[in-house]
Amino acid sequence: MLRRAAMEDRTVIMTSVNEAWAAEGSLLDSFLESFRVGLNISHLVKHIVVVAMDEGALRRCRAVHPHCHLLLPDVDGLDLSGAKSYMTKDYLDLVWSKLRLQHRVLLLGYNLLFTDVDVAWFRDPRVHITAAADITTSSDFYFGDPDDLGNYPNTGFIYFKATARNARAMAYWHAARARFPENHDQFVFNEIKRELAAPPIGVRIRFVDSKHVSGFCQLGRDLNRIATVHMTCCIGLENKLHDLRRVVEDWRRYVSRPQWERRAGKIGWRFEGGKCIH
Repeated sequence: MLRRAAMEDRTVIMTSVNEAWAAEGSLLDSFLESFRVGLNISHLVKHIVVVAMDEGALRRCRAVHPHCHLLLPDVDGLDLSGAKSYMTKDYLDLVWSKLRLQHRVLLLGYNLLFTDVDVAWFRDPRVHITAAADITTSSDFYFGDPDDLGNYPNTGFIYFKATARNARAMAYWHAARARFPENHDQFVFNEIKRELAAPPIGVRIRFVDSKHVSGFCQLGRDLNRIATVHMTCCIGLENKLHDLRRVVEDWRRYVSRPQWERRAGKIGWRFEGGKCIH
């Protein structure tokens, strides 16, 4: 499946869904729609592998997408099909199961661009990924310097080059769960990012300006610069889906306007006061 989905440079885009997120009219549909309404990115859909966390998600994925992979959970008998409440045990098991698969993709020699399914893609964000870094991550809070480890990462949009350093970094990251047993992968990454950047692992981590690869925690306002928008600082499937749809609607409005009007910066977001924090 990775061979079929990979780009010429062996990069694969990956997202993950459970049955609730993959259901008709839910996050997966809005995610895929954003590629269709985005600027010159519809061809990227064929490079996406959708990881299904349960049988229901797999069935729904196969109905709408060619590359679907069933990931069995790490914990026997764990049901990952529902809309898991944030930071519950099931939620944590779900996000850590994803990380093990991402590690496997790197070991197979593929570059990995992982994106949460509650991310709207409107332009190709790969232009903001430099070959000089091992890991490029989006930022919940970005303070102006892409190399500053003081930036707050959001690992719901993160790129890994297929290097031995990154494979070691991924294994170290997963092992660090034992030190922070009640926290999710993003929290742990933020806690250990300086350890990953230091010897003996020594990966170079680069952060993308939130004006380009954006999210609700620190939302980019210039639609001429926006590549992606992530439903961050937002808890609950209903809230994420509500505002994701509104973001896509606003983008449709933006691209429908004449180019001179877009370039003038006169068209902005209209979804102030939605269900997430903006």
